[in-house]
Amino acid sequence: MAAIQKSVDSSSLAEVIDRILDKGVVIDLWARVSLVGIELLTIDARIVIASVDTWLRYAKAVGLLKDHPHDFAVES
Repeated sequence: MAAIQKSVDSSSLAEVIDRILDKGVVIDLWARVSLVGIELLTIDARIVIASVDTWLRYAKAVGLLKDHPHDFAVES
């Protein structure tokens, strides 16, 4: 019989938040509610949780800042 091993490694809340802000989290949601073929509600949302620096690096990489009137200083 295999023994169950218990992990003693744990992270504090501060470490978890630091990792999320450093790497970022994206939640992409798309939902549609219809009744008898009639669309009643459509939700299309993207939630991004990241530090400003992380988001600016991402936005620059995918071209989201091209049409923005302000010039942000983003470290590469």
